Amino acid sequence: MVMNGCGALACRRMSKRLYVVAGELSGDAHGEGLLRALKARVPALEIRGVGGPGMAGVAGPGLVDWVEDAAVMGVWEVLKRYGWFKERFHRMLGEVREFRPDVLVLIDYPGFNLRFAKAVREACPETRLVYYISPQVWAWNKRRLPKMVELLDEMLCLFPFEEPIFSGAGLKTTFVGHPLVDELEAERLHGAERDGNLVGLFPGSREREVARLFPMMLETAKRLRDWRPALSFEVPAASHKLALQIRAMVAKAGAASWVEVHTGGSHSLMQRACCAVIASGTATLEAAYYGLPYCLVYRVAPLTYVLGRMLVKIRFIGIVNILAGRKVVEEFIQADADAGAVARVLREFLESPEKCDALRAELAETTALLGGEGAHARAADAVAVWLDGRAGN
Repeated sequence: MVMNGCGALACRRMSKRLYVVAGELSGDAHGEGLLRALKARVPALEIRGVGGPGMAGVAGPGLVDWVEDAAVMGVWEVLKRYGWFKERFHRMLGEVREFRPDVLVLIDYPGFNLRFAKAVREACPETRLVYYISPQVWAWNKRRLPKMVELLDEMLCLFPFEEPIFSGAGLKTTFVGHPLVDELEAERLHGAERDGNLVGLFPGSREREVARLFPMMLETAKRLRDWRPALSFEVPAASHKLALQIRAMVAKAGAASWVEVHTGGSHSLMQRACCAVIASGTATLEAAYYGLPYCLVYRVAPLTYVLGRMLVKIRFIGIVNILAGRKVVEEFIQADADAGAVARVLREFLESPEKCDALRAELAETTALLGGEGAHARAADAVAVWLDGRAGN
């Protein structure tokens, strides 16, 4: 029997097939938890796709680790690598055509994933499309919503305020809670005490991000140490490659004796440090969950920032402030992200335990909105329904 495209053979198979796409380290962490929960529900599940080392460890050889190359940020950076992304896009679409997955799960990474969803919908109409970690249309452009309703079968949301946005547009939507709750609870250091002289420096998970932010963080550290020589600083690099980049910058600055650089260990540092400066991103939400007083910094290429300001529809950049609907943590953006401003905020934390306690109370109140443990399990339950063919259209 000859079948064209993805055809009806998928519904006649006994085994179930999943294709999954994540393009950043944060998506890889969430995808790893989702895949573990799915394999517990569907042990014979065949998995292919792209992600990071965590997902590859669960899925096996059918999943390619591409995040170090795929995790670029900003319009200019993406344009410079357009040829590479185009080649990967078509290679992956060919894999989907050949593999004929029952379900495609798209994890965050909207610039790539929404285009990929359109191509898969056209090439493989029998494949169900589930989006995990919804695109932030509430921040950018709600005009995307009708297209997402047309392309997707279900949206799995992490934040409670997202569910009415998507369901109100006509897309089947489930608020599963934030998977960070599961991941962070698993790494909680019970009985850990904060070191009043330890400051965390979190420069981000991308090379360009580190290059833009870490020199300013080093200058901030120098100013604070001039004020209080007993201070020490730690940097949890997101990868071995970034650790080498950061250590070279530390050595050039003559700071190797008082700035420690580790590969990984960010969650431990968030529970041991007195305060921190953190690049905008998932790490700010993680730090909030652990009650770490911090300020947020953000720098991108000037063109990217100008275009973003034209499109963005929200008051804040930090997800903690967005979730709370008010300013909980200080945000320093573009030129305002300078050593003097950041050092002033961190010095206030170091001088005032009362200020730290007040901020911790606000952080706890805000992160309680993320839902309880079990987000991976709830997301896996939703995907398993589509794999089983029981979900409605």
